[in-house]
Amino acid sequence: MSELWRLLLLVTLSASAVTFVGSAAIWFMDEERRIRRALRHVLKGAPETVIVAKGRGRGAGFNFTTNQAAVAWDSGAWCLIYRIDELMGAELSVDGQVIGRVFRGEPRRAIDQIVQQAAQVTLKLIFDDPRHPDFELDLWLEGDQQRRESRSPADAIQEANRWLLRADAIVRRPLAPKARAASPSEPAIQTRAPVAEPEVARAPKPYTPALETVSAAAPPRPAATAPLFDQIDTTADPMDAPWEADDDLDDALDLDGDRSPIAEKTYKPVSKAGRPPKDDQDELPFDLDD
Repeated sequence: MSELWRLLLLVTLSASAVTFVGSAAIWFMDEERRIRRALRHVLKGAPETVIVAKGRGRGAGFNFTTNQAAVAWDSGAWCLIYRIDELMGAELSVDGQVIGRVFRGEPRRAIDQIVQQAAQVTLKLIFDDPRHPDFELDLWLEGDQQRRESRSPADAIQEANRWLLRADAIVRRPLAPKARAASPSEPAIQTRAPVAEPEVARAPKPYTPALETVSAAAPPRPAATAPLFDQIDTTADPMDAPWEADDDLDDALDLDGDRSPIAEKTYKPVSKAGRPPKDDQDELPFDLDD
């Protein structure tokens, strides 16, 4: 009897563990959660607004903090990233007819009617990308009323209208100036700065005592000094000139070897004592009659 209770307890615990693991797998593999995880991964943060087309594995999200937008399909297995300013517009079509439109540089076409019954509600996001210019989200299809968490076509149109208003607010913002393209003269790839090679350690020089270093140095040159008193000739006559005056004078007077005589004075000095007194001068030096 005790073994039966032990077996029942073991079966109950096993069933509870299997149920818990299955529920966790279903919760983790939910389509909307997978798309949100993929968008959060590619946008480097939680998207601030997300729209998911349930049952189609498609979704889109915007992150205004990083200025990026991303679209996902195949339940988040594939994602594509855009810049927010690459959004050019959005369209809302019901049963193939466009009832709302927003485009950059054009006035917004508002929704003037709410359709209660529709077979298809599609929201199209238009981007400035030649490879992937648009992305469609089927928010409502004809067979969605049989799904467990189905919405009405009116709810899908209202959600699409909110995204039209959001897209209109984005396209009305002025575009940021584009970065200046690099000139052809400038290199496209900057060269890497050369890395300085480490210096090779050299062997240390042998130690030399300071006394040997000083003795091995070149002897200093003698400084020019004035002669000492012991070296001065004190026997010479101070009146004698250190040169021969007669020889220099002869060289100056006779450069060709001929000596010219000195010219004599043409006048003779007369002394005042030899003059006759004034009383002895009887004759005048000139004739008055003349």
